[in-house]
Amino acid sequence: YLGGVFMSIHRGLPAGVSALVVGMQPLLTAALAGVLLGERVSARQWTGLALGFGGVALVVGSKANVDGVDGGALVHMLIPALAALLGITAGTLYQKRYLQPCAVPTANFVQNLAAFALMAPLALLLETEVVHFNPALLGALAWSVLALTLGGSSLLYLLIQRGAATSVTSLLYLVPPTTAFMAWLLFNEPITAITVAGTALTALGVSLVVRPPSVKPATG
Repeated sequence: YLGGVFMSIHRGLPAGVSALVVGMQPLLTAALAGVLLGERVSARQWTGLALGFGGVALVVGSKANVDGVDGGALVHMLIPALAALLGITAGTLYQKRYLQPCAVPTANFVQNLAAFALMAPLALLLETEVVHFNPALLGALAWSVLALTLGGSSLLYLLIQRGAATSVTSLLYLVPPTTAFMAWLLFNEPITAITVAGTALTALGVSLVVRPPSVKPATG
């Protein structure tokens, strides 16, 4: 998943467009969960998924600029991001159906071993630039390993075991607004009215998806 996102950005795809592509995961997961897992997605949840995606589009849309890029080049940029989208969706559905419950450390070990087996040969074959290690690079690597891979994956495993796939993946809609807030805090990037509106819309959408269904009181 991360390899596909990083490769698309490396090929020139704006980060905003990449976020929009992988931001379709909750919608794709919901559509497939009904068929493959037998999960029922209510009209309220579909509304929440649509609102959440709309909020994500508002937050990252101002950065989603691909002007001057021809169709062939755009497809070349998009393919890894689309592969990332399909990969994390398929992994979520597969684990929910076949692998839960599982020990989180074991799941992380298997995932990282599989990722290493795939990405190490690709790195040796495709990477031609000399890597110069410095504090900024080491910090970014530490964040990717500790926060994204170990922390994020562990939380995802726990949530998949305890909840419906549709509800769990809808939480990923909160990533772009949170990123916008962190960019303001760390890099002084402005938070615009569109960012605030998109964040509010995303929060509303997620609340509609994860809210438990109301139980009607028994009569008679």
